[in-house]
Amino acid sequence: MDINVTANSKKSRDQAETFFSKTQTQSMALNRIISEHDAVSQAREAKTARLRELRLEKEADELRAAPAPKSKSKR
Repeated sequence: MDINVTANSKKSRDQAETFFSKTQTQSMALNRIISEHDAVSQAREAKTARLRELRLEKEADELRAAPAPKSKSKR
């Protein structure tokens, strides 16, 4: 009877270790995917902010370079 108990115990332990290993691998893969997604999002936000700054600078330069509108004289 000890042999069956030991065999069942080993089988249960092996199954638990296999399940844990699979779960751990999936967790690590998910963490990697999340990290990559975060990095892409941060890069996109930084690029958007940089482009916004450039656009605002360009618009300000264009406003400064535009001739002043002539005032209409009232008669």
